[in-house]
Amino acid sequence: MTIKAVQQFQLGTVLNNEKQAAKTLRLMKEAGYDGIELCSFMIHPTPFMVKILTKAAGMPVGNGGKLDWPKLVKEAGLSVPSVHQYLNSIEEDPENAAKEAISFGSRYVTVTGMYRFDYGDSKNIHSLAERLNKAGEALAAQGIGLLYHNHNIEFLRPEPDKTAYRILMEETDPKYVNFEFDSYWAVDAGVYALGLMEQLGSRLKLYHINDRGCRQKGLAMTPLLKMDSMELGTGCLDLEPMIRQALSVDVDAIILESHKNWIDKSPVKSFQVSGEYLRKYL
Repeated sequence: MTIKAVQQFQLGTVLNNEKQAAKTLRLMKEAGYDGIELCSFMIHPTPFMVKILTKAAGMPVGNGGKLDWPKLVKEAGLSVPSVHQYLNSIEEDPENAAKEAISFGSRYVTVTGMYRFDYGDSKNIHSLAERLNKAGEALAAQGIGLLYHNHNIEFLRPEPDKTAYRILMEETDPKYVNFEFDSYWAVDAGVYALGLMEQLGSRLKLYHINDRGCRQKGLAMTPLLKMDSMELGTGCLDLEPMIRQALSVDVDAIILESHKNWIDKSPVKSFQVSGEYLRKYL
């Protein structure tokens, strides 16, 4: 059964202490969410450089790395569909990466787009596919699946007829590597997201969802508007067919990840509004 979840990244500003985190998770449960997708670098003390990079990207991680996450998740009655990890951490110690996921009852460890990595270089992308296969095989030996989560950079073209994402799709082994597809970032790159989801088929294990639009009201100085993250159903993305496609392949979870631009500047109010939208489908 497909569950509804929220990515921990969205919640960095409201997880700064045990009391605040417990309240946030309780409000998630009340809003109809069944799970939270965790990030390894947000459930352990966060390296300074990661804090800088994520803040620069508009996604501050906060101080949640100091909290007791097994206790918080259990008391909130939430499941954990996946734990995000660095690829090099998995390569260095796949047993530990798997152990952490298993401790939360997760089936998957997810790798996100690589920092300081040249996605426009063909050799690098072919090498990345090989690394993912090896890491996935090591995790599979521990009973855990490896997923790759995209942003927009994977849709650069290191080869004239192929994006980096296409190369990863073709050169990773479905026995060891599958996908957590993020339609927001694919659309941001100008990709036909629904078509790509259809091509992924059953390799789509988790679906990251967000809407895209603008809160502009009144007269506009120019006919060009800056688009940003929006609550589900309040933006301009045609989300319903993508949700239907995800459900048709029995994804384990549909996971909300809104990065910023929240209604009333509140990630909590934002996931509450999006939760109302998701109730129509789940």
